[in-house]
Amino acid sequence: MNRVRLCSSSPTRAKLLQRFGVPFIQSSVEFDEDNLRYDDARAFIYHASKGKLEEAKKLYGLDLPLLTADTVVVGSGGEILRKAKDEDDAFRILHTISGSEIAIVSCVHLNSKKRLFVDISATHYLFDKFDESDLKHYIDSGEWRGKAGACMVEGFCKKYIKSMRGLESTAMGLQVEIIIPWIGE
Repeated sequence: MNRVRLCSSSPTRAKLLQRFGVPFIQSSVEFDEDNLRYDDARAFIYHASKGKLEEAKKLYGLDLPLLTADTVVVGSGGEILRKAKDEDDAFRILHTISGSEIAIVSCVHLNSKKRLFVDISATHYLFDKFDESDLKHYIDSGEWRGKAGACMVEGFCKKYIKSMRGLESTAMGLQVEIIIPWIGE
């Protein structure tokens, strides 16, 4: 399998690539997602991931295939739940998620000298109501920082999952099972 350049500072994305045996080097890129104005989650993450890719091409070229990704949580009312700005925002977002069905949507761009592969995937979760004291402990821990929708399906939210449809890797920010066949291309 070819080595890729993961253009993300996310430790979760790096762990996913390691778990699936994908050789990579990790190099972060700066891209200001806050200037994107899309109400549709798929459009938002597509343009965020594409913006990261364009920045990565300027910085690193295509000597190694470039891998970028972006993830958002979509609430049951269709609202995009991005990274919480502070503890109050995290409480607000997590109360929106508690006891409801959400979609965690990720877009990935994999660009080599030969091709560009793009995938947008979603994983759907139905959650039980979060216990308030457990929620407070999670907020106090700070583990929600930097997570789309302040949600950690592999951590805090895991015990509240009633049902899931889709890949856990997608919900963790990188649908590795879908990109693996394209890495060797």
